[in-house]
Amino acid sequence: MIVKMKKNATKEHYNELTEALKNKHFEIKDVSSETVIIFGIIGDTSTLDINDLQAYEGVEDVIRVQTPFKQASRMFKEEDTIITLSNGATVGGHEALMMAGPCSVESETQLTTIAASLAKDGVKVLRGGAYKPRTSPYTFQGLELEGLKLLRKVADTHDMAVVSEIPSADLLEIFEQYVDIIQVGARNMQNFQLLKVLGKSSKPILLKRGLSATIEEWLMSAEYIMSHGNSQVILAERGIRTFEKYTRNTLDVSAVLAIKELSHLPVIIDPSHAAGRWNMIERLSMASLAVGADGLIVEVHNDPKNAMSDGAQSLKLDKFSQTLQTLKDLANSLNRPLL
Repeated sequence: MIVKMKKNATKEHYNELTEALKNKHFEIKDVSSETVIIFGIIGDTSTLDINDLQAYEGVEDVIRVQTPFKQASRMFKEEDTIITLSNGATVGGHEALMMAGPCSVESETQLTTIAASLAKDGVKVLRGGAYKPRTSPYTFQGLELEGLKLLRKVADTHDMAVVSEIPSADLLEIFEQYVDIIQVGARNMQNFQLLKVLGKSSKPILLKRGLSATIEEWLMSAEYIMSHGNSQVILAERGIRTFEKYTRNTLDVSAVLAIKELSHLPVIIDPSHAAGRWNMIERLSMASLAVGADGLIVEVHNDPKNAMSDGAQSLKLDKFSQTLQTLKDLANSLNRPLL
């Protein structure tokens, strides 16, 4: 439920109403701007009568949010959410953001080589898997804590932020120490206990869409994080499972347009996992920018043929540099620079 106050409403009017609601054990989420005083009421609002709220002096309008995702809803917050990272880069603002790096952190030499090339290209966010939840228990599972330490060390050398996937809630303290953006993988999108814990984190959360998740289910997972106190959620479309087998997944570019209508949260696209093929990444990235994605997260490797994971969908360093320039040219023509 959303309450909009009149332009001439006073602080006393606002306090009287919000205190009354707090006394009824509702949470108040203030989303006011410079031009309007507006707040959301969080809780079981079915017990509230709109007419009773409108009786308070200073109230202009009361609106019930019909969607099951309240705080993630565009109705709840009209302005786009902009998330500022530790190195000053932003997600969701006027510029689109490129995140890039290897699927897995394999060694210091590998990561140093890749990061140096990405930094030269101006990339501000280094992605890399330290803990690798894999479909097969017999494949490379990552360097774990050592991998996180390497990510932090190498990223700091180039003033880059770090994004890496967390597999379980018990690792949150470690991730908060080494990572700037905590990624939730597709298979963990509905791990609600993990989402609740991440809701208590001060770090931005990159929430990947589940393999077969609807857009509403995706946003409900974001709601879990937000309802526990963390509003810094970045949505990531990475392709969904369909009957098609030619590509690894099927990229749903329409999801960007849907999210922009339904939610204020930033949404980026992962073309690497969507296609599973390196030669499709450039065109899928172009399509992503064209429909208004707030950024991209792309897999890059210095030696894809010998990569320990996802080499087939990783761009070589020189190919990434060429692709990035093409994407920047497109982004400039769309009047939304890619950083």
